[in-house]
Amino acid sequence: MRPLLLGLLLLHPFLLLFLPVSTSQCNFPAIFNLGDSNSDTGGLSSSFSIGPVTLPYGETFFRYPAGRFSDGRLIIDFIAERLGLPRVSSYLDSLGTNFSHGANFATALSTISPQNSILPLGSYSPFSLDVQLKQFLQFKWRSQLVYKQGGIFKGLMPKEYYFSKALYTIDIGQNDLTALYFLNKSVEEYLPGALKEFSEVIKSIYRIGGRYFWIHNTGPLGCLPYVLVQLQLKPTQFDRIGCSISFNDLARKFNKMLNETVIQIRKDLPLAAITLVDIFSVKYSLFRHAKEYGFEHPLRACCGFGGGKYNFNPTARCGKTANINGIDVLLGKSCKDPLKRINWDGAHYTESANKWIFDRISAGRYSDPPVPLGFACHLK
Repeated sequence: MRPLLLGLLLLHPFLLLFLPVSTSQCNFPAIFNLGDSNSDTGGLSSSFSIGPVTLPYGETFFRYPAGRFSDGRLIIDFIAERLGLPRVSSYLDSLGTNFSHGANFATALSTISPQNSILPLGSYSPFSLDVQLKQFLQFKWRSQLVYKQGGIFKGLMPKEYYFSKALYTIDIGQNDLTALYFLNKSVEEYLPGALKEFSEVIKSIYRIGGRYFWIHNTGPLGCLPYVLVQLQLKPTQFDRIGCSISFNDLARKFNKMLNETVIQIRKDLPLAAITLVDIFSVKYSLFRHAKEYGFEHPLRACCGFGGGKYNFNPTARCGKTANINGIDVLLGKSCKDPLKRINWDGAHYTESANKWIFDRISAGRYSDPPVPLGFACHLK
């Protein structure tokens, strides 16, 4: 260290807080993702739960159903693109998958805590966070067996050192909050156990060599049509942009507890670089200033059936067909211009909204610590 700088630090040690840890990019060789439908790239669509996602899902970018609950790409897709990596294949998808640069264990309707109940819109995914962890651990072991055996499948598997250099992304918790609410459980009864499970998953990944974590908190659920149509709200129970006050307050409570959990994890795992991203603030800003950002009808589903305030019908969702006089007729149709819409199908975001959100979170402004995506391997 230069003598002048050393002298300044001795006189003013607080200057250490403002010194960058590193200015070099991290060059993550792989992404391993756990989560729910916000980052599911084909897991539930490939499983026994609901069957394949159909058009108009995927219509904007892929031009075909790509296992994603959107008209196009998700935030996890933009993360991979920014890091110069291929899109992350779903672990549950057995066709056309390439795991050489990571794997995605997220499935729609997944929760942190295992569920033995039914959502108002259907069953929860059996692939809760603890199951996704088990799948990841099995993948790590078996992928290396395949890699060492060589042959045509070697090139589809990650190299062993990728697991310690990869970025581990996690986006889950939304469905836990709907479970908590609709099953009439209290925050104190449910969330501490769920977040303890969350913490154990991070520590398990750390024990096998994972060091770099990019974690999203949960978004403003009270602004999503699938939630709003389930509630019988009085005018005083909406905020000024039309979102449910109680549901967004519930999301804020979860995020506060998640933040406290991450703080403790950092103390327990001092060598882990953990970035916590405030997705809630970014998404709520988008809803609040939709027109300013070039979007319209922020609380109305682009793809749905029934029209009305939210264009969401739980019995005739996006892609739903009905047989009329022997002909299959599409009921859940896409709107004319998904590029100008925020909500895709009542529960998920359009590609356009996902890209808008990604552009803001990737710069680090909404992160703790405030580091850009490409520098998330550096300790605070």
